Formats: sequence, C-alpha cells, structure tokens
Amino acid sequence: MYLAASIQNIAMKTYLVTGAAGFIGANFVKYMLKKYDDIAIVILDKLTYAGNLGTIKEELKDARVEFVRGDIINAELVSNIFTRRSIDYVVNFAAESHVDRSITNPQLFLQTNILGTQNMLECAKKAWTTGKDAQGYPTYMPGKKFLQVSTDEVYGSLSKDYDTPQPLHIEDEGVRRVVKGRSHIQTYGKKFFTEETPLDPRSPYSSSKTGADLIVRAYHETYKMPVNITRCSNNYGPYHFPEKLIPLIIKNILEGRKLPVYGKGDNVRDWLYVEDHAKAIDMVLSGGRVGEVYNIGGFNEETNINIVKLTIDTIARLMKEEPRYQAVLKTSLENINYDLITYVGDRLGHDMRYAIDPSKTARELGWYPETPFETGIEKTIRWYLEHQDWVDEVVSGDYQKYYEQMYSNR
Repeated sequence: MYLAASIQNIAMKTYLVTGAAGFIGANFVKYMLKKYDDIAIVILDKLTYAGNLGTIKEELKDARVEFVRGDIINAELVSNIFTRRSIDYVVNFAAESHVDRSITNPQLFLQTNILGTQNMLECAKKAWTTGKDAQGYPTYMPGKKFLQVSTDEVYGSLSKDYDTPQPLHIEDEGVRRVVKGRSHIQTYGKKFFTEETPLDPRSPYSSSKTGADLIVRAYHETYKMPVNITRCSNNYGPYHFPEKLIPLIIKNILEGRKLPVYGKGDNVRDWLYVEDHAKAIDMVLSGGRVGEVYNIGGFNEETNINIVKLTIDTIARLMKEEPRYQAVLKTSLENINYDLITYVGDRLGHDMRYAIDPSKTARELGWYPETPFETGIEKTIRWYLEHQDWVDEVVSGDYQKYYEQMYSNR
C-alpha cells in the first residue's frame, strides 16, 4: 500500500494556477478537476474586486486543491509555494484585465501584469533549474512548463472591411474542425490575427499584457525556460464578473436599466466559450511545442450592438417560454426590448475589430471549440438567470465575508 501510494504521488502532476478565483482561471480549475483525478492544484489569488471565492467554493472543498491568498508580485510568498510543493506547471491567469480601468490607472496594470509575471517566471526558474549545459544555459527538471495566458488585444486592431458580414470559407480540413457543426460562418474583415502578426497594443491594458508576453519570451530565449503563450479572443460564459459586456447587459436587462453601448456599437469582437478556452490551455500544456505561441479563437465574429440585441431577444424569449425565470425580473417583461439600448461616448482608443485565426492550434493540437455561439450564449444567459445569488454576492462584496469565515483562523 505504501509503495503504491508513493508511486501515485510521484505520477501526480501539480499545477500552480494564479488568478483562479477570477472568471477564466476559475473555469479552468473546474474543467481540470472534472477531467483528471490524478492532479493537484495550488491556487494563488489576491482576491481583488474581480476575484471571488464563492466562484470556486466547491473546488476549495476538494482535497486536491490548496488555496493561497496573495499577490503574484510577492517573491517571498511565491518562492515559498515552490519550496513546499513540487510544481510541474504554472498557468498564469492573474492580471488586471479591464481596459476602462487601465485608462484610469495604468500604473496598476504595469505592476501586476508585467512585474508580477516576471516574478512568477523568476521563482519558477529558480525552483526548476538543475544546473547548466555546455553553453552555460540553465537546465531544468523534466516535465515542467510555464504557460502565460494572454490576449488577442496585444496584436492591436484589425480593419473592419465589411459593414455587412461576409461568408467565411475555410479550405483546410484540419482547420475546418474549428467550425465543426456550424453552417453560418461570417467575417467582417479580410485579415485575421495569427501568431506571426506583429504586436501592436493600443491601450494601457494591452500594452501591459504585451510587456508580459515579451518577458516570457525573453526567459525562453535567454534562459531556455520551458514556456508557452496562449492568446485568446473574448471569452464568455458562467462566473464572468458583471463589468464586462455580456454579463453587464444581462444584469441591466433584468433590472430594467439602460444598456450602455460605446459609439455606434459597430466594433467587432471574436467570441469564445470559456470552457473551450480551458480545453485549449490543457492541450497546449500537454502537447504544445516549448517556446511557441498558440492563438485560441473560434471564428465567432460579431458586432457589439448585435450581441446586445441577441441578448435582449434571448432573455425575452426565455421569459415567455419558461415563466419560472420571471421570478428574477426586477422590471416588467414589457420593458425587455431595444428601447433599453443607449449609445454613449466611445472608449478612448477603442479598437475596431479583433479576429483570431486558430489554425496553428487546430493543426498541431487537434483543438476545436465544442460550443457554437448560439448554444453558448443561451447556456450563459440561463446560467445567470439561475445564479442570481452569485451575481448579488460579487457585486455586493459579500464574498469577502466568505473568505474570513473560511480562512481567518488558518
């Protein structure tokens, strides 16, 4: 029994996941714990306004999970984690990520997103280094990897070439898996972001994420550190903090409040269901070539105004088809219409269009998103309708009480 337990312990992979009380990080943890039995996860999260322990409360009960509250910029804290635990993979989600907030306080984004990432890299390098090779480069323990979760915003902005979307034809059979089961595929432009697209960030947020990506690349080139970078399109799905477009629109519709839309609402974003993103990260960790960048997107381009209108239409339909949902309404059903839309002054430096080409990820790793947008948006809306207690908790700050209750005496 002792020998078997020891062998199992050696085989078990341990993940250090930063920012896992946030939207994408939490969904990644849920996905991994559900998929694998023989893993351990250490969560490091500062619990800023967008980090919510209530999001991962069930996962925190799992014996495979350890939670550490702290900042990724804290070298002593991060080094202690590597000393106590044999970390195989670092997945760095932790970041300040809201563009509007970066315009108001850019320095905070530089501190967390650049210096915090560099600290995580340095602590991992020190823990994983075993010596030097003949050329003087560090050598590392086998099976280690640092994965930086980045964004398509580091590429800047694409042109919007068509006011009316045009059919998108994909000839490559390997890439066609990305749009498996979908009959209506469209694009608003002639070009897409590939891994070879020059970095051209336009906001303090995207500039800070670009800086982080370059530091990760520098650690690979200078120290031969085993790393990958993933760059994803806009995510949507459960547990999204209601300052971002889709959850904010859902919340305001239910409350009968105006729906703020920047400019004319004609900016285009590429949408990806968050669980499909988690699946891709897992595949890059296990199969991605060291040092490579992988784009993660699903050819799901849509204008912001159409997203808002689709959300209004879907909520109105669900309220009529399934009257039980009307219990969460704080306005009358008749108020759920396009009159809620209000156009506001455009965001400073607002990028016109994002569109990811995930061909490399599809070809090399066999990844494809399993959730068509029409399915994913309804799943997302239903989740919010059925989890208004979570929304009330995160916007009120009550999750801080949960933290004190769970960890104040530990």
